[in-house]
Amino acid sequence: MASGRVEKQLQTLPAKPGVYLFRDIDGKVLYVGKAKSLRSRVRSYFQKSPDSRAMIQLLPSRVADIEVIVTGSEVEALHLEQNLVKRQRPPFNVRLRDDKSFPYIAVTVDDEYPRVMFTRERHRPGVWYFGPYANAKKVRETLDVLNRVFPYRPCEGPKPGRHSGIPCLDYHIERCLAPCVGYVSQEDYRAIIDGVIEFLSGNVKPIQRELEQKMLAAAEQERFEDAARYRNRLHAVQHLVERQGADRQSVGTIDVLGFAAEGDRAVVQIFPLRGGKMVDRHSFHVENVGGQDLTTVLEAFSLEYYGSAPSVPPQIIVPRDAGDLSALAEFLSEKRGARVEVRTAERGEKRRLQELADENARHALSTDQAQSEQKMLRRVESLEELREALNLESLPIRIECYDISHAMGQDPVASMVVFQDGVPKKADYRKFGIKTAGEDPDDFAAMAEVISRRFARLSDGTGETHDSSFASAPNLVVIDGGKGQLSAALAAMQAYDLPRVAVIALAKRIEEVFVPGSSDPIVLSRHNPGLQLLQRARDEAHRFALGFHRQRRDARGFASIFDDLDGVGPARRRALLQHFGSVEQMLAATAEELEGVPGVPSKTARRIYAQLHRAGRG
Repeated sequence: MASGRVEKQLQTLPAKPGVYLFRDIDGKVLYVGKAKSLRSRVRSYFQKSPDSRAMIQLLPSRVADIEVIVTGSEVEALHLEQNLVKRQRPPFNVRLRDDKSFPYIAVTVDDEYPRVMFTRERHRPGVWYFGPYANAKKVRETLDVLNRVFPYRPCEGPKPGRHSGIPCLDYHIERCLAPCVGYVSQEDYRAIIDGVIEFLSGNVKPIQRELEQKMLAAAEQERFEDAARYRNRLHAVQHLVERQGADRQSVGTIDVLGFAAEGDRAVVQIFPLRGGKMVDRHSFHVENVGGQDLTTVLEAFSLEYYGSAPSVPPQIIVPRDAGDLSALAEFLSEKRGARVEVRTAERGEKRRLQELADENARHALSTDQAQSEQKMLRRVESLEELREALNLESLPIRIECYDISHAMGQDPVASMVVFQDGVPKKADYRKFGIKTAGEDPDDFAAMAEVISRRFARLSDGTGETHDSSFASAPNLVVIDGGKGQLSAALAAMQAYDLPRVAVIALAKRIEEVFVPGSSDPIVLSRHNPGLQLLQRARDEAHRFALGFHRQRRDARGFASIFDDLDGVGPARRRALLQHFGSVEQMLAATAEELEGVPGVPSKTARRIYAQLHRAGRG
């Protein structure tokens, strides 16, 4: 069970509230937890009595060191636990699944003139996220209504407008108030964004009253076109609100949480009600639950969810089996700045809603499991099809695909992408800069170099040059190309004492598969799951190589431009790159636009402009 070092640490634990960190032999944090009493809580992990929780069974054998931090109260421990989990991302802690399929509405509140936009990410600081929503179409419909009612800027980037200094079409169709040219003050624009946030938080009555008043005022003044415009906006808002569900005024503003778990996975459903109206439904998949008690899972989930939420409701209804969540309630009260009640519902409408949330959570979990099983079966089918079609000795569990990218021989690079069990394993992707490139492009020599460099690292030890991606032998190597690329790869591999690794080439023209020892290619049906897997790997390798090539090309272009410019050092180079983003945009800039670059004096900007145009680059 526990090592001698851990045994000694267990004997000296304080019986006080705090946070504990379990580390492995390399010092990596495995798990972060909080406790009312560090002594009893931490010792419980190392008791000899059997524990049904999968995490408890796995952890003790891997723990080499225990670190504890004593706090003044359990709530302080909760704060510290939240910060440590965010910073360390321990593998054994309960976590929300990173699923980019969830669509959100994001408000970039830290920008001078914030944006309101569609996104599938939820991690950028200084951004408030609303959602997730049921589907992307619903998000885009909501954004269309919002932009008609609230004329926030639709342009991209942290700063509004274009280099021309002229308002775009959105200003003329009343979809934007043109902050780019100063037609609206920052305070007035911020008021518009506050209205958007209020609307997305569920408080829609103020905007409905405002639109109705504007409509009536315009009608009284016989501005009938304006009145019709306000009427249409009011109808759009009302239609958006009507889709949200039945009116439950007695319920008020609450969040109702539903929960379902099976094995190591769980689903938490949130029904947010604002003023009695169900404004949406949020569904989150949670991993690493591992048989942990409901109270621990809900506490960990709420820390992550409400820790980044723009607002916290005054009451949160949790499942009836939840235990003591008083520390969580106090933590959320501090975040809200007012009392937050976290409790169960024993009767009435709130209990009915909680049971409905539980039912939705069970349905979402079963649906997710069915989809996961279906995807797994499709992946197994594609691997079986490949083994049969290519006459492989074993299933191609690990597939490595290679591609070369260059532009007329310049900046040649290569990529290696990895598919494990039929899905991309992006942590093992690798890039190669071609070292033996000559004046004439030679894809065969480049491929031979990349294959040699890759398999030279196969038996690399655990020293400073160790790379986990190169240490794993593939079952199948896929070369993007034809017979020539295949021959080059085979010749390079023969220099190494390799395990049995199958090698093929996939030609783009009619998707022919070339195998060693055969002059005729294998042509698979385009509906064949095995071919479709090869195509996904080939396309991913091409995408990865092309991105690296563009990065190399742009870096060379920037360097060659700045090498010839007097008065531009590293700091001003960074300022110009950050402001314009590309060589083309900098070359197209006017003298006035160059003078507007932060960190570049006007005199220097004019000299840069003169040098660029004197050199004939403008």
